[in-house]
Amino acid sequence: MTPATVSVFTLGGTISARAGGGPTRLTGAETLATVPVPDGVTVELHDVRQLPGSSLTLTDLAALAERVDQATAAGHGVVVVQGTDTLEETAFLLDVVCAPGTPVAVTGAMRRPDLPGADGPANLAAALAVAADPGCRGLGVVTVLADEIHAARHVRKAHTTSLTTFASPGAGPLGRVVEGVPRILLRPQGPTVERPLRLREPARVALVTLSIGDGGELLDAVDDRFDGLVVAAFGAGHAPKWLVEPLAKLADRIPVVLASRTGAGPLLSETYRGPGSEADLLSRGLLSAGPLDAPKARLLLYALLADGADREATRAAFRRLQHG
Repeated sequence: MTPATVSVFTLGGTISARAGGGPTRLTGAETLATVPVPDGVTVELHDVRQLPGSSLTLTDLAALAERVDQATAAGHGVVVVQGTDTLEETAFLLDVVCAPGTPVAVTGAMRRPDLPGADGPANLAAALAVAADPGCRGLGVVTVLADEIHAARHVRKAHTTSLTTFASPGAGPLGRVVEGVPRILLRPQGPTVERPLRLREPARVALVTLSIGDGGELLDAVDDRFDGLVVAAFGAGHAPKWLVEPLAKLADRIPVVLASRTGAGPLLSETYRGPGSEADLLSRGLLSAGPLDAPKARLLLYALLADGADREATRAAFRRLQHG
């Protein structure tokens, strides 16, 4: 049975930009004006923010997550509309903090409404179709752009301007929207987290990306202001040997998650064993991000700490993703 109502939450972004890219934005009603709604579906519109994706905060997303949970608890499908700069991060945070239920789709646009070939209306129409389709339950939060449906866990923005910028390296899309109908080809093995995480406590998590010749100055800045750290390391999880001890000392004090800066592929665990290798760093207490890229690993660590997770619960949450 198709949900009678789809709640649409608008946050701003290119999809709502006015001609010339000025600071004022279209309202949700104006953005939806040219978008066809699936038969039998009522749209309940909520203008939440009018911001570029780069200006959204974790506080904004925590408030959004509460409203998404209220909508799905009422049996509504959900569409979140926002800027593409941080769209994958919004989708992933909702995936780990919102209770599973009716479909939740996140969408946006790469071209302003006044430009030739604007993709906003098509993306929004496809997202409405996904949110209204009961066959899309159980997928977790998804992104819907260019008629492709991607799992929040895997998707990333892979190009600065392409209309097909959103991709899931190593996984591929879950399905497509064809003639206004979602066609699901693959389903995730299970949810990203064992249970929805609750953002009950303030938490600050730093993200440091290593680069050649890195002297560790940014690691020195990770002091008592931060509750956790994600390190985007080289290749499959490698750091220069002179950073091993500073990272190990940090891991004694706060959770330190080891991710890859490549953006695709799993972190290794035992292929390399020399100083600064993945095996060396993991043996010193760092946690593996597994298949998560560094920004998503940061969001998962943030949500775990905000939920009150201790060291072992944090380790277990990352461990369950090692094969997904």
